[in-house]
Amino acid sequence: MKNLGALLRHIHLNGPTSRAALTEEFGLNRSTIMALTAELAALGLVREELPDDVQKAGRPSLVVSPESEKVFVLAFDVAVDWLVAARVGLGGVILDRRAAVRQRRFPDLDDVVGTLAEFARQLLRDVPGDAVCVGVGASFCGMIRPHDGTVRYGPKTGWVDQAFGPELERRLPLGLPVRVGNEAHLGAVAENERGAGIGFRNLIYLHGDVGVGGGVIVDGKRLGGDDGYAAEAGHMVVNPFDGRPCLCGSRGCLEAEVGESALLDLAGWPHGSVGRDAVASVVHAAERGDQTAREALNRVGDWLGVGVANLINLFNPGVVVFGGMLRDVYRGSAEQVRTRIEANVLPVSRERVELRIAALGDDTTLVGGAELGFAGLLADPAEAVSRARRPRA
Repeated sequence: MKNLGALLRHIHLNGPTSRAALTEEFGLNRSTIMALTAELAALGLVREELPDDVQKAGRPSLVVSPESEKVFVLAFDVAVDWLVAARVGLGGVILDRRAAVRQRRFPDLDDVVGTLAEFARQLLRDVPGDAVCVGVGASFCGMIRPHDGTVRYGPKTGWVDQAFGPELERRLPLGLPVRVGNEAHLGAVAENERGAGIGFRNLIYLHGDVGVGGGVIVDGKRLGGDDGYAAEAGHMVVNPFDGRPCLCGSRGCLEAEVGESALLDLAGWPHGSVGRDAVASVVHAAERGDQTAREALNRVGDWLGVGVANLINLFNPGVVVFGGMLRDVYRGSAEQVRTRIEANVLPVSRERVELRIAALGDDTTLVGGAELGFAGLLADPAEAVSRARRPRA
């Protein structure tokens, strides 16, 4: 069973792969690989086909491909300012999606769950008759209790102990459990498996929404902590003496110094300016020569660099990835971040670390939610298929 799941995971992450390549990758003999791929095909998870190029001499090795159109999960992304739902096929292919603006009227559990449930019904209407849903995963902008998907604390949304996972599960027409994770934790997994962090065993992911979240990959595994609340990088204190107040009750937290409010306030943007577009507009203004915007970005970038330097010293990652609105902030303040790293990181830790922008763009956390939905299938393909549900809108 372990080999079956590992083989399916490889195909899920790497796409169509020949039997010969799988034999080499897993160090198993050809008959064992053939038996495993045949079992996955019998479960309806993969298909085996001749390669496109069959002109070469000798017997061609069959190519094993994921059944992306027939095997899928529902993935959800709940951010401060938007809601996204998608049908994601095995192999990570986004087959269909729905999105809506989320108004900042918090807390809003019933509105969020109602919108996502309606999106799910729309996504399921045009699903092929032989397709199955094998899981449901959701990314949420807050601290999540892993075992039941309860939002313990969402400082930017006013959510405290809100039963998001159970309520969404109750409203979906599938009868499958809803697995929920913190957006930055899932973003770290997504970028490590499918984005800017492919090939790195140790990774730091920083996600900017309104605040700042963090996800850490250590030796190929996500760092969760005792209760699942690890890597709250946004609440690492970087400016304890005259820091800006943070919604968590502290002062000088990383997210208080580099988040949306800090940048817009320092840039002198009009009261009421919020969201990703407002943050991007400050960066664009700085690029066009606006001195106030440039000074604001420099200051925010300096504090971001302090936070990144601390994280590099703590975890010695191979790569630091900036996602969400921090893609724009880092793009406009890379010099300040690198200067802080040069000044404050131990030489042995900074000599090889790379700084990158999230390769999956705005889909990073959505893809992370999808991977959470696929986790059960990849752990035990046969059991997950037995529990899979034919979609009903």
